[in-house]
Amino acid sequence: MISKKPADSYTVMTEIVLPNDTNVFGNLMGGRLMYWMDIAAAIAAMKHCNAPVVTASVDNISFENPIKLGNTVHIEANVTRAFTTSMEVHLKVWGEDYTQQYRYKSNEAYYTFVALDPNRKPRLVPTLEPVTPEDQHLFDGALRRRQLRLILGGKMKPDDAVELKALFFKEQL
Repeated sequence: MISKKPADSYTVMTEIVLPNDTNVFGNLMGGRLMYWMDIAAAIAAMKHCNAPVVTASVDNISFENPIKLGNTVHIEANVTRAFTTSMEVHLKVWGEDYTQQYRYKSNEAYYTFVALDPNRKPRLVPTLEPVTPEDQHLFDGALRRRQLRLILGGKMKPDDAVELKALFFKEQL
């Protein structure tokens, strides 16, 4: 299986915030944004593995700045690390106000996807080769984030999270 680079999965999705997408304050509803983010992340994951994917988890999404009615939403997504059958996708979300001519960060998050074979069973995915320093930084952190997700999901014992424990405990000499 051929290894891929993060740029191979890079995806940008753009939407305009219409009245039906907003809450009573004229801000983009969080659920609508999460829906769009899931689509952009799935496209990035499918570009990486050339197969259908399903969402396995969504990490913390903190909304830094609201996106207003009439503004444009830009969602950037790319795979940060590939495991055996799953991939972590990092998303950055930007709002753009064309009237005031400025772009601002709205939020970012990590989604995890599993690739499926024709029988809808998990299938192997290509490995990922980081290229830039930012690629490497996201790649290195992905294993710790994965271990945290597995612990919180009850699929890993905290004592088995070697990478995560290394952040908190120094090795005894």
